[in-house]
Amino acid sequence: MTATMIGAVLAAGVALGLLELWHVGRLRRRPSLVSRISPYVSDPGAGSAATPDGVRPWAAGHAVFGPSLRRAAGVVERVVGGSASVRRRLRRCASEQSVEEFRTSQVIWGVTSFGAVAVLLTTWGLLSDVSPLAGLVLCAVAGVSGVLARDLALTQAVQRHEERLTREFPTLADLLALAVAAGEGPVSALERVADVSNGAMSAELRTVVGDVRTGRPLTVALDDLSARTGVAAVARFAEALAVAVDRGTPLVEVLHAQAADVREAGRRELVESGARREVLMLVPVVFLVLPVTVLFAFYPGLVGLSLTSP
Repeated sequence: MTATMIGAVLAAGVALGLLELWHVGRLRRRPSLVSRISPYVSDPGAGSAATPDGVRPWAAGHAVFGPSLRRAAGVVERVVGGSASVRRRLRRCASEQSVEEFRTSQVIWGVTSFGAVAVLLTTWGLLSDVSPLAGLVLCAVAGVSGVLARDLALTQAVQRHEERLTREFPTLADLLALAVAAGEGPVSALERVADVSNGAMSAELRTVVGDVRTGRPLTVALDDLSARTGVAAVARFAEALAVAVDRGTPLVEVLHAQAADVREAGRRELVESGARREVLMLVPVVFLVLPVTVLFAFYPGLVGLSLTSP
């Protein structure tokens, strides 16, 4: 990378920084209606350090780069799309982020990947010649990969959350059965189990109890739980509990049956996973152990033939 190219990159960075400062200066010269009335309607105990968006530690960075990040998030939303899928996955992993915040995090991941590759290529260019076009293509690919990696990370977070729900569900179902057998009502049993336990499933039960305490029927709250989690076992549990509450059937047998079904499904999945891993276990045997065994078996014979040959 030549000195001219390095100077062009530095000049572009300085120009971008000056443009951002000019834009922030324009915003500060014209205060918005929210900033004018927020001191009169905000919580007095919230402190003066909070911004209108509630961002305290990153207030300066939010003020400088917030508008640009929001515009870039809008561009990503228009290009990538799929806001309904993102909203559904955020709800399934019990995330408090909005779609706009998720798009902003995608932009941050993309910019970070772009900057990291740019720094590596600049360092490499100081030692050897690097094609500017190839470097620009690599930086663009890194930025797009960072945006897509954030979406993949969200999908993996959903999978981990659902796995935690599946693991915790049988124990909580047994606790609910014990509470109901001791004379507790359905709502009281849910509240008691949610209070004495921790985890992903306990948080979902606390959400159900909170919905019921705010006036929603228990069946509606259970239907929301079924639609929110996306786990088949939890959906069957919510449906069975709602039917038992409506028809007055014994809850203890229903809860024990649900817990037994989930445990049996877990054992079956474990056996299937073990059967699939058997094939993978053959890979080191075939490609590592077997060649070494053959080598040890035939190498002495080859040495003996080479020594006895004229």
